[in-house]
Amino acid sequence: LAKYPEIKTLMGPDPHLKWIVSGMVFMQFLACYLVKDLSWKWIFFWAYAFGGCINHSLTLAIHDISHNVAFGNKQAKWNRWFAVFANLPIGIPYSASFKKYHIDHHRYLGGDSLDVDIPTDFEGWFFCTPLRKLLWLFLQPLFYSLRPLYVNPKAITRMEIFNALVQFSIDLIIYYLWGLKPIIYLIAGTILCMGLHPISGHFIAEHYMFLKGHETYSYYGPLNWLTFNVGYHMEHHDFPSIPGCRLPMVKKIAAEYYDNLPHHQSWIRVLWDFVFDDTIGPYSRVKRLCKLAKES
Repeated sequence: LAKYPEIKTLMGPDPHLKWIVSGMVFMQFLACYLVKDLSWKWIFFWAYAFGGCINHSLTLAIHDISHNVAFGNKQAKWNRWFAVFANLPIGIPYSASFKKYHIDHHRYLGGDSLDVDIPTDFEGWFFCTPLRKLLWLFLQPLFYSLRPLYVNPKAITRMEIFNALVQFSIDLIIYYLWGLKPIIYLIAGTILCMGLHPISGHFIAEHYMFLKGHETYSYYGPLNWLTFNVGYHMEHHDFPSIPGCRLPMVKKIAAEYYDNLPHHQSWIRVLWDFVFDDTIGPYSRVKRLCKLAKES
């Protein structure tokens, strides 16, 4: 920032985010109507090939929204409520809990018992062969959602209750209007595409130590178009208040700081290497002791 103060102008809300997310939410509601009479094999096909991609993208929109980039820091509540709206096609309540824990991921990156993004000792010990690591990738949504309850349990907030009430109410309305198949389409898409799917390569690519001494990596490939530029991960951790749409500009302005850093070329290759490289697994994360910061 001292060398390139113009980066500060990139901070602040993304005026297009709310419209893009709203379009995706309504696209999934339309899909719910269109799949209501399909056979089960086509339900799961479209959940994996289309709906799950939208839902995974929405989880990354929620990630962006958790940094208040939809309406700005002065409208924090609007961001929280909009995240609940973005959550609707995912099928299960997620946004409020994600916000609660994601701030710790930035504040205590790699912090033992604080950063719940780090796999547990059991995960590292058990999922150590190619077949087991493949299973771990498939079950990643389960570990991702349950790990915080074991590693760093926190009191349930009112926003989480609101998130759950709104989510299950919409699920019931969809079930009443169009039956069970649209609900399965939404939830199956979420689970499948956050598991063994090319987009899910970002979970591994971001912080697994493929090279010793480097714990955070960026990816500059085409899947960023579907994921709100979450691949620009070094840039995001340096400037979390800059929305994803402007992270490429950070790299362009401060190229000398990013161009020579190790980065990934392909999330599919990341998944392949994770499964078949014996030196990489759930243990391949930096874990450090962090002093708990006092909340203001």
